Amino acid sequence: MNFNGEELMLMILYNPGTRLGLMQELRLMQCYLMPDETALRELSEQVIEKLKLLTNAEFAELEFPLD
Repeated sequence: MNFNGEELMLMILYNPGTRLGLMQELRLMQCYLMPDETALRELSEQVIEKLKLLTNAEFAELEFPLD
């Protein structure tokens, strides 16, 4: 699965260490978004949809570059 730079940054910020945990954290974050924060809502939805397609093992193999 290919994640773009914005998606990876969002994943780095909210990643608790597991695929399901990350999906849960992104859903929780969406609860705090203002109605006009549509770009962040759409980005988080994209990430969640991509995460649904991964297995836990595939998620564990992802690398999150910090530079």
